[in-house]
Amino acid sequence: MENAATGWLIAALIFIALVIISGIRILREYERGVIFRLGRLVGAKGPGLIYVIPVVDKMLKIDLRVVTMDVQKQELMTRDNVPTTVDAVIYFRVMNPMDAVVQVENYVKATSLISQTTLRSVLGQSELDELLSQREQVNKRLQQVIDDQTEPWGIKVTAVEVRDVVLPEGMKRAMAKQAETERERRAKVIHAEGEFQASQRLADAAEIISKQPAAIQLRFLQTLTEVASERNSTTIFPVPVDLLTPFIKKATEGPK
Repeated sequence: MENAATGWLIAALIFIALVIISGIRILREYERGVIFRLGRLVGAKGPGLIYVIPVVDKMLKIDLRVVTMDVQKQELMTRDNVPTTVDAVIYFRVMNPMDAVVQVENYVKATSLISQTTLRSVLGQSELDELLSQREQVNKRLQQVIDDQTEPWGIKVTAVEVRDVVLPEGMKRAMAKQAETERERRAKVIHAEGEFQASQRLADAAEIISKQPAAIQLRFLQTLTEVASERNSTTIFPVPVDLLTPFIKKATEGPK
C-alpha cells in the first residue's frame, strides 16, 4: 500500500510539474503575447520569458515587425476621365498589440481591404498628370488617409508606394504624340530664339560699321584672306564701291 501511495504521489508531482512547465513561454524581441484570463483581457507581455497560467490563460502572439503587403491592382477612373489600372505596396506595423487583437478580427486582412478601397477613392480624385508627375505627394496622401483609418486598430502605416500606373494603349499613343509635338515646339522656339539673337548681333555690327567706314574695308580684306586660304581656282568677290570711289573721282576729273 505504501509503495502504491508513493507511486501515486510521484505521478501527481510529475503531472503538477508538467502543468507548471507548460505555462512557460519564450517570446522573441519582436513578439508580444496578448493574454486573456478567463476571457478577459489582462495585457500584453514580452519579450523574453513569460508565464501563462495553464487552462486559465490564453495567449495570442503578435508580430511587431514591419509588414510589406501588395495591394491588388485596382481599376479606376481619374478625375479627368482616364481609365487606369493601379497597384501599390503598403508598409505597416502593429504599435498596440492589444488593440490589434481586440478592436479588429484580422488586422492584416482589414488593412489590406481598407488599402484597396482607399487606393480607388483617393486616386480617383486625382488627375492623370498628377499620378504620373507628382507621385510623392500622392503617396503621402494615401499614407495619411489609410493611417487615420487603421489607427484605432493599433496599426501604424509607415509608407505607401504607388508601384505602377497602367494606361490604355490609345492613351499611350496620344501621350507619345503629345510629347513629340511638345519637343518639336521647343525646337522651333529655340531655333527662332537663335535667329533673333543673331539678327540682334548683326544689327549691332552694322551700327558699329556705319560709324566707322574703315571697318568695312578691314572686313573686306579679312574675307579675301579667308577665301584665298581655301585654294579655290576661281574666286568671284564683290568689290565695295567705297574702295573704288577715289579712283573713279580721279578718272572723271582728268589730268590737271
